[in-house]
Amino acid sequence: MPSECLVVLTRHLPSEVQKRMEKHWDLILVEGGKYSLIETLERNPGTRALISFLSDPIHREVLDRCPLLQIVANYAVGYNNIDVETALERKIWVTHTPDVLTKATADHTMALMLAVSRRIVEGDRFVRSGKFSGWASDLMLGRELSGSVLGVIGMGRIGEAVSRRASAFGMRVVYHSRNRKPELERKFGYVFRTLPELLRESDVISLHLPYSKDLHHLIDADEFSLMKPDAILLNVARGPLVNEALLARMLAGKRIAGAGLDVYEEEPRVHPDLLLLDNVVLAPHTGSATRTARTRMAEMVEESVTRALSGERPGNLIPQWRRLGPPEANV
Repeated sequence: MPSECLVVLTRHLPSEVQKRMEKHWDLILVEGGKYSLIETLERNPGTRALISFLSDPIHREVLDRCPLLQIVANYAVGYNNIDVETALERKIWVTHTPDVLTKATADHTMALMLAVSRRIVEGDRFVRSGKFSGWASDLMLGRELSGSVLGVIGMGRIGEAVSRRASAFGMRVVYHSRNRKPELERKFGYVFRTLPELLRESDVISLHLPYSKDLHHLIDADEFSLMKPDAILLNVARGPLVNEALLARMLAGKRIAGAGLDVYEEEPRVHPDLLLLDNVVLAPHTGSATRTARTRMAEMVEESVTRALSGERPGNLIPQWRRLGPPEANV
């Protein structure tokens, strides 16, 4: 693989991996530079690889600037920021970073679940503000997870990892997913439910599915109307799965008890009404934010780009490429 291969990186990666990339390729970093992504590509028409993040819209206009592009390597498990149809049409590989962030994201989900159910963040603010005057029998009462029902919407790798952690807390797991998981039902006792059944039954509802236009506002007025008044909603998947403005109204009116969010409908913007509420915990999209996960994600991106620029089929291809993609990329 020639060292002069032009590789455009939209944002910083973990330093040890980025330094290695700089040794192998002519690496151009967009973040912190003088030019936008499109301007950078216009000035570098020989770009052969583009390393992007979930917050980078890689649409047709971007791809039009890259006549020699061989691969878009997304530093994320999701890839709804990429115009996959155009990439397939132009025989451009599209890769992502699945599996490696499963444990970190599942841990983060449990952290949000505990923080909301036991009012951890609210209690921290209470103490810091000087309001704590001593133990009281009714101070900051929350919910015990043991004996509660966890409803998992999307029983993929992360949904399964969360379910297994929740089982260790004594929670009973019900789930709704595009495909039933009979092996998990037999092995762990998880119970399949229709979406309405899950919403009615669950004490904690956790979203673990990718976003598509068909799933926009999966959780909307009809769905909120089915939830228990003391239900908790968690979203570490994609912001637009939930009607965020309506969620704020449901929380303010105590129609549901609480929420834990790691993603937002118009990220990085958070609906201003959510910022005023004590019964929601807001995280800055840090589901995979462990050193182990983020470094391994960068290594996977590096591996995918290396293979593509060497004329090989990269690993970690998105499902559309695995199912429908042509046998050869743009070389």
